Amino acid sequence: MSGKDLQALFLGDICGQPGNRAVFMGLKQLIKDLRADVVIANGENSSDGFGITPEAADALFAAGVDIITTGNHIWQRTEIYPMLNSTRKIIRPANYPPGAPGRGIASVTVKGVEVVVINLQGRQHMSTIDCPFRIGKELVQQHKRHNTCILIDFHAESTEEKEALALYLDGTAAAVVGTHTHIQTADERILPKGTAYITDIGMTGPVMSVIGSEPEISIKRQLTQIPLKNSISDTPAALEGVLVTIQTDNGLAKKIVRFSKQMGV
Repeated sequence: MSGKDLQALFLGDICGQPGNRAVFMGLKQLIKDLRADVVIANGENSSDGFGITPEAADALFAAGVDIITTGNHIWQRTEIYPMLNSTRKIIRPANYPPGAPGRGIASVTVKGVEVVVINLQGRQHMSTIDCPFRIGKELVQQHKRHNTCILIDFHAESTEEKEALALYLDGTAAAVVGTHTHIQTADERILPKGTAYITDIGMTGPVMSVIGSEPEISIKRQLTQIPLKNSISDTPAALEGVLVTIQTDNGLAKKIVRFSKQMGV
């Protein structure tokens, strides 16, 4: 490796048109301000809050995203399935069983370093799919080399499961960051063996919302227990996520910083 630091920017779940607008209006300036070398964004909610379309994916790539990760909502837009098979820049959780469209790992070369991104999904309070611990460990072992930085998006509901996976992989991945809950947590830290961790990097979407949805509908759902269909709150959004500074000589993290930048669009 070159011995230079690498700056990896993670964007939290991009939620609906407000989230897309925030990315289109603010990501390139954010990349410049933070001097980011590579950008990973979770895009599974970018199309009206549920799933992602090929058009939405192409727009995110054009806005400056290098690799798009996803999660359990990836299957809600069937038109994305061919793209999951044809492009290596948009991935779905690697621990879905064989036969599911797409792949769970992608890579890009930055500053002469191979940056490997692995997407995993949790099982607590979610679908019972293959074990993210076993699959994650296998993929890390397969791709860990002297000139590689490994970054993991763990799309999971349980904070226990997220912390456990991060500690299980501590020292083998540069970062394990949580997505899915849309609420940015304040527990970012470097684990004892050098892996950056945060339970949830937050949501790139409308600030005045309930995890992206219209507050009135969400409140009524709680009051009545009627499964009303949520809709995305069309209000100004924020770009949320983390910037991880990685030592390219050993592929481990030296710093993780949260950000939340309101865009007013």
